[in-house]
Order: sequence, then C-alpha cells, then structure tokens
Amino acid sequence: MDRIDRQIIAALQRDGRQKLADLSAAVGLSPTPLARRIARLETEGVITGYAARVNQEKLGLPLNAFIFVELEHHTRDAISAFETRLRRFDEVMECYLMTGTRDVLLRVVAADLRDFDRFLEEGLMQTPGIRSMRSSFALRTMIRRDALPEV
Repeated sequence: MDRIDRQIIAALQRDGRQKLADLSAAVGLSPTPLARRIARLETEGVITGYAARVNQEKLGLPLNAFIFVELEHHTRDAISAFETRLRRFDEVMECYLMTGTRDVLLRVVAADLRDFDRFLEEGLMQTPGIRSMRSSFALRTMIRRDALPEV
C-alpha cells in the first residue's frame, strides 16, 4: 500500500458514496487507474464493504448493553461453538474475544429493558457453555468513530 492507496481509503471512509470523478480529483488519479486501485483494495480485503450509517435510536433500538461473558471451557471448539451460536442473535452488534478474567465482550442493542430481558432469558441464557455474565448499560455515546486513523 502506498500513499495514494491510503488517501483513497481515508476518502472512502469519510464518504463511501462519493462519485468516482470527485474521488479521482481528490487523490490526483484519473478515474480508470483509480477504479483499478479500488478493485484491488477490495480483492485484497483491505476494503471489506460499504454500508449506510444508521441512527439506532430512530430505528427504535436506543439501548446499548455491554455484556462480559465468562465461558465454562476455553478450547478452540468451545469458543467456536459459542461464536456460531451468537451469530444467530441479531441483537448482538459486536463480539470480541478478550484477555483477562472475562472471555467475551458483547455489544447488544435493544428497544428497552423488557426487550433486553427477553434477549437474555430466551437467547443468551439458553446458550450452552456460559459460566457467568455481567451486564452494563451505556448511558450515552461520548465518542464513536467509523473511520480508522490514517497510518
């Protein structure tokens, strides 16, 4: 990756819908070589997709809960089975395998506490392999970035 690739990535992170002509002018390449570079970045997995940023509150999902999960077993198979099961829950927006005393950190969205309780009782608590869980609720988002820093 060179300086131009990094400029392309930074510009697309700021606005993934911009016209090729505008992006071309911003990075100093004509549209055809720019399109080839973007295609290469996509093929190499540097650019993994394009999506709309959506206001979760306006969609009726204002609650963010963070759940630390401690697993009963720490084998590769146990972690894989847990991950597979979690993929079934649309409420799970992010899932991280962690170091330390808690094995997994989840970010879950819900409409309200009743909806979150339903998710816990009918979903997560029915998932095999969990030793313990601890939940915390976000009061508000203080910082959220969608673009990675330039390197």
